[in-house]
Amino acid sequence: MTIPSSPWRGFASDNYSGILPEVLAAIQRANSGHQVAYGGDDYTAALGTKIQEAFGPRAEVFPLFNGTGANVVALTSMMPRWGAVICSTSAHIHTDEGGAPERVSGLKLYPVAPQEGKLTPELIATQAFGFGDEHRAQPLVVSITQSTEVGTVYTPEEVAAVSSYAHEQGMLVHMDGARLFNAAASLGLPFADFTTRAGVDVLSLGATKNGAMGAEALVVLNPEAVEGIKYLRKMSMQLPSKMRFVSSQILALLEDSVGLRSATHANAMARLLRSTLEERISAGRISGLEFSYPTESNGVFAMIDLAVAERLRQKVRFYDWDHARGEVRWMCSFDTTEEDIVSFADLIEKELQ
Repeated sequence: MTIPSSPWRGFASDNYSGILPEVLAAIQRANSGHQVAYGGDDYTAALGTKIQEAFGPRAEVFPLFNGTGANVVALTSMMPRWGAVICSTSAHIHTDEGGAPERVSGLKLYPVAPQEGKLTPELIATQAFGFGDEHRAQPLVVSITQSTEVGTVYTPEEVAAVSSYAHEQGMLVHMDGARLFNAAASLGLPFADFTTRAGVDVLSLGATKNGAMGAEALVVLNPEAVEGIKYLRKMSMQLPSKMRFVSSQILALLEDSVGLRSATHANAMARLLRSTLEERISAGRISGLEFSYPTESNGVFAMIDLAVAERLRQKVRFYDWDHARGEVRWMCSFDTTEEDIVSFADLIEKELQ
């Protein structure tokens, strides 16, 4: 059966993009002969070595299917059933995972309004209380997102400050790294500099948004911070039988800086979109457009009249971020081109000139 396809590009999500050629080639290479199932294959072993090179000698990797699964398994392994997680109100685990952490794991979320998408020790402190109080779910984990849901990026110092405070209170630190490659590209630093060395205990390593096909991983940086991942991954339906096809994709992203290059390009396209629009605003060619957050990774967040946004959406796909504020989100991907940027900017100018 041939399914008709009309190739197009939009700015709705980096999940809309296809698969990096290097990742497709890696899947093809893995598709040869037989390999031991459930992680006993050569590709998963090689991935384990590569993860230790990137994050440190104590790092352990657990490939799985998706980011929600990675977050659920990670958080479940980090606390008992009476535990709670302090996170931002914009955190994916709070807003976009269908209640999975709470419904599947049974944990409690304590959301805190962030500053430009980020948590700080002062913000965390607003929910870090009641230790030992049987009437309150115990705050045992802090979860931060890198890069954040609004496209900002934690510096190593900011992550270290969060980790230091959390550990002082007896809490652990989880990092949702759905766009970890974009953060590394933005910072120009190795992964370990803003994860392992900054005190993060466990992280979800994103690959799908950076050109993989349904491949994510849970990376344990502090083995003492978790318990039972081997069993929880299976219980949570996140144990791939043909794990080599997941591992080979993440391995491809980590080899020869493939993932870093693709994320660098996506970030550059977001900066180009913003600078192009800023130049046209300064020249008086566009009015009625304001940017709501710094553009530090591959997303541009802007305030625009909702009627204008709806007209634009008929030509180019993108999402509202905060409908009540008239805020939209424009995401760039590894395959976004300069021509895509100029074309979209032209459409925006036509509506807002």
